[in-house]
Amino acid sequence: MKPREPAPLEDVLAWAESLHAEGRTLVSTNGCFDLFHAGHLQTLYRARSFGDALVVLVNSDASVRRYKGPERPFIDEGDRARLLMALRPVDQVIVFPEDTPLRMLERLRPHVHVKGGSFDPERIRKEAECLRAWGGRLECLELVEGLSSTVLIQKIRGEYPKGDAT
Repeated sequence: MKPREPAPLEDVLAWAESLHAEGRTLVSTNGCFDLFHAGHLQTLYRARSFGDALVVLVNSDASVRRYKGPERPFIDEGDRARLLMALRPVDQVIVFPEDTPLRMLERLRPHVHVKGGSFDPERIRKEAECLRAWGGRLECLELVEGLSSTVLIQKIRGEYPKGDAT
């Protein structure tokens, strides 16, 4: 069995348009998804529960470097996209080059956009405003304690505080 590959952007946009036309609920989420872990998986399943289809917006390698620093990402954008496509709750994946998902949100016009984990309040405000333009809404999920790429990196480097539960 061959893994599913991410579709070209124009195909994903056409797919999203068909969902809208059918009256189905389109959900999106975004992130780096570098060093994939159980917190990511939980976020994707919870995001998918808000609607009929889930598209994941993945930061490009250049975007991750600008946001996370020159050592990141550890896994390149193509591999991150393919890994996400292999997951049951994920219907489509788009790799985007910008620092925020605003341009992709405007093009997809999801009914619900889900934020998982830690996030910048100013970014959240801008994304919520963007979504309101067409009647969409933002859902914010709580960070699952101890499940983050930062914690994973700290553990790998031996920098995670001794005695912590995770």
